[in-house]
Amino acid sequence: MRQSAPQDTRTIQDFYHKTMNAMDHPHSGGQVVVGSKGSTSDPLIKDKDGDGSVDEDDEQLAREMTDRLRAAEQRAKDLANQKAPLKPDSPQKVVGVGSAAGGQNKKGKSRVGSTEEEDDATEADLELDTTLEEIFKKSLVIIFSKSFCPYSKRAKGVLLEKYSIDPPPYVVELDEHPLGAKIQARLGELTGRKTVPNIMINKKSIGGGDEIAELDARKTLIDKFKSMGGGKQFTMKERFVDKSKEI
Repeated sequence: MRQSAPQDTRTIQDFYHKTMNAMDHPHSGGQVVVGSKGSTSDPLIKDKDGDGSVDEDDEQLAREMTDRLRAAEQRAKDLANQKAPLKPDSPQKVVGVGSAAGGQNKKGKSRVGSTEEEDDATEADLELDTTLEEIFKKSLVIIFSKSFCPYSKRAKGVLLEKYSIDPPPYVVELDEHPLGAKIQARLGELTGRKTVPNIMINKKSIGGGDEIAELDARKTLIDKFKSMGGGKQFTMKERFVDKSKEI
Protein backbone atom coordinates (compact mmCIF):
# COMPACT_ATOMS: atom_id res chain seq x y z
CA MET A 1 0.00 0.00 0.00
CA ARG A 2 2.82 2.42 0.84
CA GLN A 3 4.40 2.04 -2.62
CA SER A 4 1.15 2.57 -4.57
CA ALA A 5 0.57 6.10 -3.23
CA PRO A 6 3.67 7.66 -4.82
CA GLN A 7 2.94 5.85 -8.13
CA ASP A 8 -0.63 7.18 -8.21
CA THR A 9 0.68 10.64 -7.47
CA ARG A 10 3.17 10.51 -10.33
CA THR A 11 0.52 9.27 -12.78
CA ILE A 12 -1.92 12.06 -11.95
CA GLN A 13 0.84 14.64 -11.94
CA ASP A 14 2.10 13.50 -15.36
CA PHE A 15 -1.38 13.67 -16.85
CA TYR A 16 -2.01 17.05 -15.27
CA HIS A 17 1.25 18.57 -16.50
CA LYS A 18 0.81 17.18 -20.02
CA THR A 19 -2.68 18.65 -20.22
CA MET A 20 -1.60 22.03 -18.88
CA ASN A 21 1.40 22.12 -21.19
CA ALA A 22 -0.80 21.40 -24.19
CA MET A 23 -3.22 24.15 -23.21
CA ASP A 24 -0.46 26.70 -22.63
CA HIS A 25 1.40 25.92 -25.89
CA PRO A 26 -1.12 25.56 -28.76
CA HIS A 27 -0.03 23.94 -31.99
CA SER A 28 -0.77 24.91 -35.66
CA GLY A 29 0.96 28.27 -35.42
CA GLY A 30 -1.45 29.70 -32.91
CA GLN A 31 -4.54 29.36 -35.12
CA VAL A 32 -7.90 29.53 -33.46
CA VAL A 33 -11.26 28.04 -34.35
CA VAL A 34 -14.43 30.06 -34.17
CA GLY A 35 -17.14 28.05 -32.52
CA SER A 36 -20.72 28.00 -33.48
CA LYS A 37 -21.49 30.38 -30.66
CA GLY A 38 -18.96 32.93 -31.91
CA SER A 39 -16.25 32.18 -29.33
CA THR A 40 -12.58 31.46 -29.94
CA SER A 41 -10.80 28.55 -28.31
CA ASP A 42 -7.56 26.65 -28.28
CA PRO A 43 -7.26 24.08 -31.10
CA LEU A 44 -6.38 21.40 -28.57
CA ILE A 45 -9.63 21.85 -26.72
CA LYS A 46 -11.97 19.15 -27.98
CA ASP A 47 -15.68 19.23 -28.60
CA LYS A 48 -16.65 18.00 -25.17
CA ASP A 49 -20.36 18.79 -25.22
CA GLY A 50 -20.92 17.00 -28.54
CA ASP A 51 -22.57 19.90 -30.36
CA GLY A 52 -20.25 19.65 -33.36
CA SER A 53 -18.12 22.70 -32.58
CA VAL A 54 -15.55 23.93 -30.07
CA ASP A 55 -17.16 26.79 -28.21
CA GLU A 56 -17.32 28.47 -24.80
CA ASP A 57 -19.03 25.45 -23.30
CA ASP A 58 -16.08 23.30 -24.30
CA GLU A 59 -13.65 25.84 -22.80
CA GLN A 60 -15.65 25.84 -19.57
CA LEU A 61 -15.55 22.07 -19.47
CA ALA A 62 -11.80 22.17 -20.07
CA ARG A 63 -11.31 24.59 -17.17
CA GLU A 64 -13.43 22.42 -14.91
CA MET A 65 -11.38 19.38 -15.89
CA THR A 66 -8.20 21.30 -15.10
CA ASP A 67 -9.57 22.22 -11.68
CA ARG A 68 -10.52 18.61 -11.05
CA LEU A 69 -7.05 17.47 -12.06
CA ARG A 70 -5.47 19.96 -9.68
CA ALA A 71 -7.75 18.84 -6.87
CA ALA A 72 -6.98 15.19 -7.63
CA GLU A 73 -3.26 15.92 -7.63
CA GLN A 74 -3.49 17.61 -4.23
CA ARG A 75 -5.52 14.72 -2.81
CA ALA A 76 -2.93 12.28 -4.10
CA LYS A 77 -0.15 14.28 -2.44
CA ASP A 78 -2.05 14.40 0.85
CA LEU A 79 -2.73 10.67 0.68
CA ALA A 80 0.93 9.92 -0.03
CA ASN A 81 2.01 12.04 2.94
CA GLN A 82 -0.42 10.23 5.21
CA LYS A 83 0.74 6.78 4.12
CA ALA A 84 4.45 7.58 4.07
CA PRO A 85 5.61 8.75 7.54
CA LEU A 86 7.92 11.70 7.84
CA LYS A 87 11.59 10.84 7.55
CA PRO A 88 13.06 10.55 11.04
CA ASP A 89 15.93 12.69 12.17
CA SER A 90 19.37 11.24 11.78
CA PRO A 91 20.87 9.55 14.85
CA GLN A 92 23.38 12.39 15.15
CA LYS A 93 20.55 14.87 15.60
CA VAL A 94 18.70 12.65 18.04
CA VAL A 95 21.60 11.91 20.35
CA GLY A 96 23.84 14.88 19.67
CA VAL A 97 27.16 13.11 19.21
CA GLY A 98 27.66 9.76 17.53
CA SER A 99 24.94 7.33 16.58
CA ALA A 100 21.74 6.83 18.50
CA ALA A 101 22.64 3.26 19.29
CA GLY A 102 26.09 4.30 20.41
CA GLY A 103 24.69 6.96 22.68
CA GLN A 104 22.18 4.60 24.19
CA ASN A 105 24.82 1.98 24.73
CA LYS A 106 27.05 4.49 26.48
CA LYS A 107 24.23 5.52 28.78
CA GLY A 108 23.34 1.91 29.38
CA LYS A 109 26.94 1.02 30.12
CA SER A 110 27.19 4.01 32.42
CA ARG A 111 24.16 2.88 34.39
CA VAL A 112 25.39 -0.71 34.53
CA GLY A 113 28.88 0.42 35.50
CA SER A 114 27.48 2.65 38.22
CA THR A 115 25.39 -0.20 39.63
CA GLU A 116 28.36 -2.55 39.61
CA GLU A 117 30.52 0.02 41.39
CA GLU A 118 27.84 0.51 44.04
CA ASP A 119 27.58 -3.25 44.54
CA ASP A 120 31.37 -3.53 44.84
CA ALA A 121 31.46 -0.68 47.37
CA THR A 122 28.71 -2.31 49.42
CA GLU A 123 30.54 -5.64 49.45
CA ALA A 124 33.79 -3.93 50.44
CA ASP A 125 32.10 -2.05 53.29
CA LEU A 126 30.47 -5.24 54.49
CA GLU A 127 33.79 -7.07 54.45
CA LEU A 128 35.48 -4.24 56.37
CA ASP A 129 32.76 -4.03 59.02
CA THR A 130 32.77 -7.80 59.44
CA THR A 131 36.55 -7.81 59.85
CA LEU A 132 36.42 -5.09 62.51
CA GLU A 133 33.72 -6.94 64.45
CA GLU A 134 35.82 -10.10 64.40
CA ILE A 135 38.81 -8.13 65.71
CA PHE A 136 36.81 -6.57 68.56
CA LYS A 137 35.69 -10.03 69.63
CA LYS A 138 39.30 -11.09 70.21
CA SER A 139 39.74 -9.09 73.41
CA LEU A 140 38.43 -6.17 75.43
CA VAL A 141 41.69 -4.31 74.71
CA ILE A 142 42.79 -3.92 71.08
CA ILE A 143 46.08 -2.34 70.03
CA PHE A 144 46.03 -1.11 66.43
CA SER A 145 49.71 -0.78 65.60
CA LYS A 146 52.32 -0.79 62.85
CA SER A 147 55.33 -3.02 63.22
CA PHE A 148 57.84 -0.32 62.24
CA CYS A 149 56.28 2.54 64.25
CA PRO A 150 58.32 3.61 67.36
CA TYR A 151 55.24 5.07 69.04
CA SER A 152 53.44 1.78 68.60
CA LYS A 153 56.45 -0.04 70.04
CA ARG A 154 56.42 2.14 73.16
CA ALA A 155 52.69 1.62 73.74
CA LYS A 156 53.02 -2.14 73.31
CA GLY A 157 55.95 -2.18 75.71
CA VAL A 158 53.84 -0.58 78.45
CA LEU A 159 50.69 -2.65 77.95
CA LEU A 160 52.26 -6.02 77.17
CA GLU A 161 55.39 -5.96 79.33
CA LYS A 162 54.89 -3.57 82.25
CA TYR A 163 51.29 -4.60 82.90
CA SER A 164 49.59 -7.95 83.06
CA ILE A 165 46.16 -7.83 81.49
CA ASP A 166 43.77 -10.77 81.33
CA PRO A 167 42.43 -11.45 78.78
CA PRO A 168 45.56 -10.12 77.08
CA PRO A 169 45.33 -7.28 74.56
CA TYR A 170 44.97 -8.27 70.90
CA VAL A 171 47.48 -6.60 68.59
CA VAL A 172 46.66 -5.77 64.95
CA GLU A 173 49.66 -4.76 62.86
CA LEU A 174 47.95 -2.68 60.18
CA ASP A 175 50.97 -2.70 57.85
CA GLU A 176 50.73 -6.49 57.72
CA HIS A 177 46.95 -6.83 57.53
CA PRO A 178 45.36 -7.16 54.03
CA LEU A 179 42.76 -4.53 54.97
CA GLY A 180 45.12 -2.45 57.07
CA ALA A 181 44.73 0.85 55.20
CA LYS A 182 40.95 0.54 55.12
CA ILE A 183 40.80 -0.38 58.80
CA GLN A 184 42.90 2.66 59.70
CA ALA A 185 40.65 4.92 57.62
CA ARG A 186 37.51 3.48 59.22
CA LEU A 187 38.98 3.91 62.72
CA GLY A 188 39.63 7.54 61.82
CA GLU A 189 35.93 7.91 61.03
CA LEU A 190 34.81 6.10 64.18
CA THR A 191 37.22 7.53 66.74
CA GLY A 192 38.61 10.70 65.18
CA ARG A 193 42.12 9.28 65.52
CA LYS A 194 43.76 8.58 62.16
CA THR A 195 47.26 7.62 63.35
CA VAL A 196 48.80 4.64 65.13
CA PRO A 197 48.96 3.39 67.72
CA ASN A 198 45.27 3.51 68.46
CA ILE A 199 44.46 1.79 71.77
CA MET A 200 40.83 0.77 72.11
CA ILE A 201 39.00 -0.51 75.16
CA ASN A 202 35.49 -1.88 74.74
CA LYS A 203 35.42 -0.38 71.18
CA LYS A 204 36.37 3.07 72.49
CA SER A 205 39.71 4.77 71.85
CA ILE A 206 41.82 5.72 74.86
CA GLY A 207 44.40 7.41 72.63
CA GLY A 208 47.89 6.61 71.38
CA GLY A 209 51.38 6.12 72.71
CA ASP A 210 51.60 9.54 74.39
CA GLU A 211 48.33 9.06 76.27
CA ILE A 212 49.36 5.60 77.49
CA ALA A 213 52.75 6.88 78.66
CA GLU A 214 51.17 9.84 80.48
CA LEU A 215 48.58 7.69 82.30
CA ASP A 216 51.29 5.22 83.25
CA ALA A 217 53.47 8.01 84.63
CA ARG A 218 50.57 9.29 86.74
CA LYS A 219 49.75 5.78 87.97
CA THR A 220 46.21 6.17 86.67
CA LEU A 221 46.35 3.75 83.75
CA ILE A 222 44.58 0.94 85.62
CA ASP A 223 41.82 3.29 86.80
CA LYS A 224 41.34 4.53 83.25
CA PHE A 225 41.02 1.02 81.89
CA LYS A 226 38.56 0.18 84.65
CA SER A 227 36.34 3.17 83.85
CA MET A 228 36.29 2.32 80.15
CA GLY A 229 35.75 -1.42 80.63
CA GLY A 230 32.01 -1.09 80.91
CA GLY A 231 31.85 -3.50 83.84
CA LYS A 232 33.23 -6.38 81.82
CA GLN A 233 35.37 -8.92 83.60
CA PHE A 234 39.11 -8.49 83.18
CA THR A 235 42.12 -8.07 85.43
CA MET A 236 45.02 -5.66 85.14
CA LYS A 237 48.05 -5.21 87.36
CA GLU A 238 51.64 -4.05 87.18
CA ARG A 239 54.35 -6.67 86.84
CA PHE A 240 57.34 -6.91 89.15
CA VAL A 241 55.67 -4.90 91.90
CA ASP A 242 55.20 -6.32 95.39
CA LYS A 243 52.02 -4.35 96.01
CA SER A 244 50.04 -4.47 92.80
CA LYS A 245 46.91 -2.57 92.10
CA GLU A 246 44.36 -4.89 90.65
CA ILE A 247 40.88 -4.47 89.20
